[in-house]
Amino acid sequence: MTQFVHPPREDITLTGLLAALGDATRFQIVKNLAEAPEGKNCSLAAPFPHMARSTLTGHFRVLRESGLLHSHKRGVEFINVLRVADVEARFPGLLRQILAHGAPASCDTAKSGD
Repeated sequence: MTQFVHPPREDITLTGLLAALGDATRFQIVKNLAEAPEGKNCSLAAPFPHMARSTLTGHFRVLRESGLLHSHKRGVEFINVLRVADVEARFPGLLRQILAHGAPASCDTAKSGD
């Protein structure tokens, strides 16, 4: 059984969130998840259709450990949901502002598998 690390709300830090969102691929994953409040599986949340599974796994781990998302198993899939309420409680308006103002500059040049 896979055990995921999901920090409690009070352990979510600004530096952890910004570090996770500073990567173009992770930013795009969060943006994709923001469009689906019910969550998405890893493949649907991925910014590139043929991204290596190991690469995706690493990105989702960083996002979980920063407190940005919660992953749970539903059938044979892992569903990822943004922890909007937890981030909003810790840093009101932060996630909304970051998503509204665009991705890190490197998002335009990010390539599949990076």
